Amino acid sequence: MHRFTKAVSSRRAFLASTGAAALLAGTGFTLPASAQAGPREFRLRAASGKARLVPAPYPDTAVWSFNDSVPGPEIRVRQGERVRVLVENALAEETTVHWHGLRVTNAMDGVPHLTQRPIAPGETFTYEFDALDAGTFWYHPHQRGFEQVGRGLYGPLIIEEAEPVEVDREVTWVLDDWRLLKDASISNDFGNMMDTGMAGRIGNTVTVNGRVPETFVVRSGERIRLRLINAANARIFGLEFAGHRPQIVALDGQPVEPHAPDGNRLVLGPAMRADVIIDMTGDPGTRFQVTDAFYQRLEYRLLDLVYADTALRDRPMDAPIALPANPLTEPDPAVSERHAVRFGGGMMGGGMGGGMMGRMMPGMRHEGVWDINGVAARGHVMDPMLTLTQDRSYILELTNDTAWHHPIHLHGHSFRVLTRNGAPTRFREWQDTVLMRPRERVEIAFVADNPGDWMFHCHILEHQAGGMMGVIRVASSA
Repeated sequence: MHRFTKAVSSRRAFLASTGAAALLAGTGFTLPASAQAGPREFRLRAASGKARLVPAPYPDTAVWSFNDSVPGPEIRVRQGERVRVLVENALAEETTVHWHGLRVTNAMDGVPHLTQRPIAPGETFTYEFDALDAGTFWYHPHQRGFEQVGRGLYGPLIIEEAEPVEVDREVTWVLDDWRLLKDASISNDFGNMMDTGMAGRIGNTVTVNGRVPETFVVRSGERIRLRLINAANARIFGLEFAGHRPQIVALDGQPVEPHAPDGNRLVLGPAMRADVIIDMTGDPGTRFQVTDAFYQRLEYRLLDLVYADTALRDRPMDAPIALPANPLTEPDPAVSERHAVRFGGGMMGGGMGGGMMGRMMPGMRHEGVWDINGVAARGHVMDPMLTLTQDRSYILELTNDTAWHHPIHLHGHSFRVLTRNGAPTRFREWQDTVLMRPRERVEIAFVADNPGDWMFHCHILEHQAGGMMGVIRVASSA
C-alpha cells in the first residue's frame, strides 16, 4: 500500500498496513412556531473537481464534492427553523442527498427509488424540512454511496440549541479516510470483493475537514466544544486525547449525560457523531498527542494539540455542560412489541451459505454477501422486513451473527440503546446509528412516530451495497 512520506512520517506502525495521517480540524410532527417565518435556503451543487487532500509536493486530488469543497459547506441553522436546500446535480450520474440523523418527512429522506426519484444529471431537486432536533448531523448521497461518499460527497449539518452551553470555541471535525495512489489520485477499486465481504473500504490517508494537518493550536484555560463526524466509508475511529479528559455531551446529535468515554477512548463507527467538551488544562508551550487506537497494533498519531505561549485564563471556566433534551417521544418498554433482527454473512464465517468460500462467488458479483434475517437486499426498493404501527413503542433485538463490526442506522428515527449482550447500558443513550461488535447482541427501543418506508442498514457502505439493508415500514394511523 502506497504511503505519503511527508504526511505520515510519524505513523509507521499504522501505515505498514491500513492507514495514515492526521486530524484538524412533516408528517407525524408538529411544525415549530419559528418555521412560520419562512425557510432558511441553501444551495448545493454536486460536481467533480479538485481538492488539496495531502500536502505538497503531492498534487491536488480529483474528487466529487459539494460546492467545490471537501467536506461540503456547513449548513448551520437554529432548532425550530425550516430548511430548504436546492441540490443541483452536475455529476455524470444520478445522485440524492440524505440528511443523516434528521427526523425529516419520508419524501425528504433522499433514498433513491424508495423515497424519491434520483436526481438525474443536470437536474435540481429541492429538499425542505424542519430542524426538529438540535445537534450534530451530516448530509451525503444514498445513490451508489460507496463510491459517491468515497470520492468526497458529504458535509456537516449543525442545528444549534436555543441556549447553547457556554464554551470559548466551537469546532467541527469531519473525519474521513481515502485510498490514495502514489500520485495522490483516488484508487478506482470501489466495491471490490474483498472490501465488500470483509471490513469495507479502509483507506491509507486520514483527513479532517479535507486536509492532513499536523497540529491544532489551543490555549491554556480554554473550553472547546468539539463536534466529531465520521464520514468514512468503513473506518472506525478510536480517539485518545493524551493528557486530557473529554466529556461526551451528545451522541448522534442527541444529548447524553456528560461522561468520559470508556477507557478514555472515544469510538465512532462510520456515520456516527459525538459532541465533546474539552477543557485545555496543559501549560503554555506544551503539546499532547491525539491518537487513533481503534485497530490493535495499528495505532497512529492523528495530530498534536499545541498550546500557545499565552494562556486564555488561569483555569477552565466553571459552567454546566449538560445539553437540553430534544423533543423525542420516550418508548415504553413495558408495552413495546418486540422483533428479532439478525445480521449475517460476510467472509470469515457466519450467515447463509457458510464461511469464506461460500461467500466468494456472490461477492464477486457484488450481491448477496450480507443479509438481514436471511435476506440480502438488491437495490433500494424491496418489501418491508417489518411493518410497524405509527405511534407504538417497539424493541428491536439485534444480533450481529458475523465476524465483523457493523454500524446499524435507522432512517427517520432515533432510538434508545437499552442493552448490550443482556447488560443494561449505563446511559440508555439516544442514537440513530449503533455500532455492533462481532457476535454482539443489542436491544434498541423507539416510538415509530414517523410514517413511511425507512431504510435500515449497515453504514459500512460496502456492506450496505453487498446486501445488509432492509426497509422498515411505519404504517400511518390516519
